[in-house]
Amino acid sequence: MKMWSGRFRQPLDPEFERWQRSLPFDQRLVNEEVAASGAHARALQRIGVLSESELASILGGLETIQATAQKPEYFHDDEAEDIHHFVEKRLVELIGEIGYKLHSGRSRNEQIATDLRLYIRKTIDELQTHLLELLDVIVTRAEKSGDAAMPAYTHLQAAEPVLVAHWLHAYAEMFVRDFTRLADCRQRLNFCPLGSGAIAGAPLALNRESMAQELQFTAPAANSMDATSDRDFAIEFTQVLSLLFVHLSRWAEELILFSSQEYGFIRLPESYSTGSSAMPQKKNPDALELIRGKAARMLGNAVSLLVTLKGLPLAYNKDLQETQEPVFIAAETALQSVKTAVGFMRQVEFNCERMQSVAQSGYMNALAAATYLVSKGVSFRKAHEHIGNAVCYCLEKGKGCELQDLSLQELRQFSPEFSEDFYSWLRLDAVLACHNVTGGTHPARVREALAKMRQQISVLSGEVHAHA
Repeated sequence: MKMWSGRFRQPLDPEFERWQRSLPFDQRLVNEEVAASGAHARALQRIGVLSESELASILGGLETIQATAQKPEYFHDDEAEDIHHFVEKRLVELIGEIGYKLHSGRSRNEQIATDLRLYIRKTIDELQTHLLELLDVIVTRAEKSGDAAMPAYTHLQAAEPVLVAHWLHAYAEMFVRDFTRLADCRQRLNFCPLGSGAIAGAPLALNRESMAQELQFTAPAANSMDATSDRDFAIEFTQVLSLLFVHLSRWAEELILFSSQEYGFIRLPESYSTGSSAMPQKKNPDALELIRGKAARMLGNAVSLLVTLKGLPLAYNKDLQETQEPVFIAAETALQSVKTAVGFMRQVEFNCERMQSVAQSGYMNALAAATYLVSKGVSFRKAHEHIGNAVCYCLEKGKGCELQDLSLQELRQFSPEFSEDFYSWLRLDAVLACHNVTGGTHPARVREALAKMRQQISVLSGEVHAHA
């Protein structure tokens, strides 16, 4: 029997009925539905709609549903429209007609709004835990890399040497911002729609504050129309995940490049790679490519929600059913992708010898050379020109000639300020050390940054544990 069948005299078209059901995907919300239903049942008992024995019977039935719903085959039901209808049907099967009393004073409009908030809140907590693991492994790898250097790039052209730790710390900073954006989203979504009814508020004098408190919400949602039709939290969640995946995709792209023979900076872990069915020598970065590819899906989920919501009048419309699947896909994709990134980062090998070698060629000490002339009183614009001319001279000489290979006599044709101390400025350690500013790649500055990141991870971990 449909939850709304009293008004109708004709059955639904069978094909339409199958098409409009959401149970095949919103069955994911069974734990949230049971939790919200338990809070509603206790609120009904407090105002006398349910007796103590009826409450106990309902709570026992809900507990049984939750325990048995871990098996996918449990949801085989050709009649239930959605998870709300499904749970009510199973409850009646378990405890009899008393189960129908649970729907007193509530609407599926508030139920789905509550369940989705609970689901996203739980996902954020899980995702933050995995992001902390990713941050920990990135910082650990950075600490272990010591003073190993690598080339950094702008426009995909070799630019300047940096510490491997400095490069890794850049990604840690991105993922910390993603963590805090998830925290902001969690704070804004944490208001309880229970007691909002279908649109105008519950028709019974339910204690909304107690229901919100029981489900660990900050407070009840302030407006029943907004509460039942709001999906801002779902949009914000998918947008935050979109930005997280922009960062994951950039990280994956760099590692894919660095794993190629042309770069040779990293060695792919076999447990996160696959081979070729045709070319025996191949080891392909499939884990990284999938993370990079799934970023497109994540962006699409956010756009889908925005387009669905943009033209809807208040309050609930069936269109809102279309906001569920993008949320589920986004949540599950994010959780698996971050876990994969953690495993990959634990096992990837850095070819520091190769990176160090490349960091000392290709005129990546040119800025340090120009800075040397500035220290001699030459304006930077002129110093830039002099070093640019010297680089051209090296290129014309060929045979891998670098700035440090030029004699003092050759250098002085570009500027008389060159002296013997110039060569000490071009050594890799000096080039790194000249960036001695907060946020720079000077080894001491990088160690300071990693220590601060460790402290920040500890603080963020405490916040996650506080929600547990």
